[in-house]
Amino acid sequence: MNKPAPVVAELGRPETPAETAARKAEFSKKYRASQTFRNLIAALIATVAVVAVIVFAVPRGVPASEKKIDVAGIAADVESTMQRPALVPETDGFWRANAAQLEGGATVTWKVTMAPASEDERGFINVVQAFEADSSWAPQQLDGTAPTDTTRIGGLEWDVYELGGATESNVSYAIGTQAGEDYVLLYGARSPESTAELANSLIPQIKAIAEAS
Repeated sequence: MNKPAPVVAELGRPETPAETAARKAEFSKKYRASQTFRNLIAALIATVAVVAVIVFAVPRGVPASEKKIDVAGIAADVESTMQRPALVPETDGFWRANAAQLEGGATVTWKVTMAPASEDERGFINVVQAFEADSSWAPQQLDGTAPTDTTRIGGLEWDVYELGGATESNVSYAIGTQAGEDYVLLYGARSPESTAELANSLIPQIKAIAEAS
């Protein structure tokens, strides 16, 4: 004997087959919706977790400090090669050396690029010792610019080259002096006063080079 269908309180009577099917369909719909939402939340949590792992797992390197150039050490090798003294600009609290190298060619040169150590200062000065050269060599480094004047620094006479920043390398000012058989040229993008100060610090070495020639 079939058991009578239960009376649904909301209806006051048993459900019809159509109402039962509709109720089950609605339940399934709500269940699927809740599962989709849960899955979305779970996926979001998983994504956040993966990102967190990547962020915290990647090594945090300390920015590499600028490599200090051993100008004196390189100059010693230059002296050994050229068999004569080589200029060694001082890397004091204001200046740092960005490059130092012996360059070949028709005229062999020893070149040290100096720049202010402070980020608040701009510009650079190339200190170049041209071996067995004179003032006729300098225009080759200065886009053909000839001396426009002379000045005295540290008791020595220096040729003055006013370029006005017109060169491709942004060189705006240069001074040069004879040091025995060599020619010393300072050129770059610093003021005449700043260039003269650096030149003055080289006077004892320039005189020593002249005496050794």
